[in-house]
Amino acid sequence: MAPMNIFEALRVSHQTQRELSARLLASKAGSDDAQQVFEELKRELLAHETAEERCFYVPLFEHDATVDASRHAISEHHQMDEMVEDLQAMDPASAQWRDGVQKLCDKIEHHLTEEEHKFFQEAGKVLTEVQKTALAKDYEAEFTTLRVKQG
Repeated sequence: MAPMNIFEALRVSHQTQRELSARLLASKAGSDDAQQVFEELKRELLAHETAEERCFYVPLFEHDATVDASRHAISEHHQMDEMVEDLQAMDPASAQWRDGVQKLCDKIEHHLTEEEHKFFQEAGKVLTEVQKTALAKDYEAEFTTLRVKQG
């Protein structure tokens, strides 16, 4: 089996994020299940965002064609981080929390779709096949390290 490229590696976490978002939206607000899924989604987002920024976006800053998209994606990561922080300060049983979860999940889906259907194509034009494979290895190692640190 050929090694994964960076796009395939990122899609693994994207799928996990989509599954966790769907589970969170389907859970009862204020339930233990909702809180557990929220915590898991929070950990997945943090590890993914950090590893993706370090191992994918930073190398793309070197290319004029992808610098703006990289900045935009990092900005969206920051927005999602703030949404998570806001949710942590709310009562998980409240309608406000449920609305915030919906907005977060919508933002996650928007971001993932934009990456997969627009940004990956742009990045694919500036990265060599060797770079795509090397970045995937770097990303997977960083992601795993971050998840282990989270406990």
